[in-house]
Amino acid sequence: MNLEQIREETLRSLGMGKLNSGVYHGVWADTHGRESIESFSPIDGKTTAEITVAGDADYSEIIEKAINSFERWRDIPAPRRGMLIREIGEELRKNKQQLGRLVSLEAGKTVTEGEGEIQEMIDVADLAVGLSRQLYGLEIASERPKHRMIEQYVPLGVTAVITSFNFPASVWSWNAFIAAVCGDVVVWKPSSKAALVAVAVMRVAERVVKRLKYPDPFFLAVGEGSSIGDRISKDNRIPLVSFTGSIPVGKKISENVSKRLGKVILELGGNNAAVVSDKAEMKIAVKGVAFGALATAGQRCTSTRRVIVHEKIYSAFTEKLIDVYRRVKRGNPLEPDTVVGPLIDQNAVKSFKAAIEEAKKEGGKLLFGGTEESIDGFPGGHYVMPAIIEATPEMKITEKETFAPILYVFRYRNLEEAIKIHNSVPQGLSSSIFTQDLAEAEEFTSARGSDCGIVNVNTATAGAEIGGAFGGEKETGGGRESGSDAWKNYMRRQTVTINYGEDIPLSQDVRFPV
Repeated sequence: MNLEQIREETLRSLGMGKLNSGVYHGVWADTHGRESIESFSPIDGKTTAEITVAGDADYSEIIEKAINSFERWRDIPAPRRGMLIREIGEELRKNKQQLGRLVSLEAGKTVTEGEGEIQEMIDVADLAVGLSRQLYGLEIASERPKHRMIEQYVPLGVTAVITSFNFPASVWSWNAFIAAVCGDVVVWKPSSKAALVAVAVMRVAERVVKRLKYPDPFFLAVGEGSSIGDRISKDNRIPLVSFTGSIPVGKKISENVSKRLGKVILELGGNNAAVVSDKAEMKIAVKGVAFGALATAGQRCTSTRRVIVHEKIYSAFTEKLIDVYRRVKRGNPLEPDTVVGPLIDQNAVKSFKAAIEEAKKEGGKLLFGGTEESIDGFPGGHYVMPAIIEATPEMKITEKETFAPILYVFRYRNLEEAIKIHNSVPQGLSSSIFTQDLAEAEEFTSARGSDCGIVNVNTATAGAEIGGAFGGEKETGGGRESGSDAWKNYMRRQTVTINYGEDIPLSQDVRFPV
């Protein structure tokens, strides 16, 4: 099939058309007479479909319906809430290939990455099902006789999830599936660059909710961040906002939410680095760095953007890395052997080229790539040749995150210097060290080592598993999503004291003579 046929078949298989509602508040809002946005594919720059957007009246209705639904949803026992998420996971399994293909069409991911994103949603659903029976509190010893103290967690209410284009489905599930089993309902504001995937995922979830006759835990509002996102951040009825995106926007959302004393989960920029020791296994290091830098065309928050290589192996390592870059296939991500697909849009291409020019002005040496590319058959696509740039720590451009496949290469003499270079940037998401030396690995993962929220040894900065809490430090925002105890973000902690005696003894030996 050609690309147009793939578009039509993918939409048909998911029960979608050329015009789709982007507003869900228990029912899908009518598309008639509404403003809409187009879903462009970065593969060829052409429109896949249109999605109607939420207006002011729609937003008000979504929040009101979400509040009403929460009052019923929170009363359903957590294990039964988990049963719904389990069934949604099963429905995602049935539609994995079609949804994965839609991710590739809209976000430009390769086939394996597109389907991998849906598999991640399935995995998070499985995690949430188990979690629904493990929302543990604590029992605390009381100093007062015939008193019992417990710590428990109760649902927050309406939570909002604002997602980015690069993971248009899975990041929502990290938040939404966990929040749902905790007893919250979720309003989703997806990126306008990847709203079609959001509509498709919501359709899958909605079918299951309606079939099992549950209250709606999930709501959708497609629209621009400057309108819907801004309203969400300022809305007192939303106690928690989870935002994935740029640092400047994240700071603004945090400011708005903090002014009303709400809670935020921020997953912002990543300027991730891998340290390659002279004691590394070269094959593992080259593959790990290449995957981290090239996966999703460098458009992951965990993409490897800097590699810090020991001076003894610098030449050998860079030669092998350049050889990998020469050999990987770039182009149509729907072809199974493609490794690097397109950037999301032409603005991303401009940012890529501008960063390379800035690096050159600062003294960086272009070792490979760095040009815009034209792929046969896809003249409207947004393709570039990934760049490798020899850099020094003094170059200011290396402190910035450019959402594109640019890899800065540094030399180092000892591990102390490598860690200093590594930690010198404002962001603190993901990090790696490649070494077979136990002492080096332990040093890098110690309090004196990486200052990131995610630290890896002999594996890439990209590709985090859902069982661990995902998030970073410094300007990355400090948020945590998905596994471990990240579920506590979506609940209120309560300390409960129960007196079952015949008097009211006070703590700290305080006496009240009445």
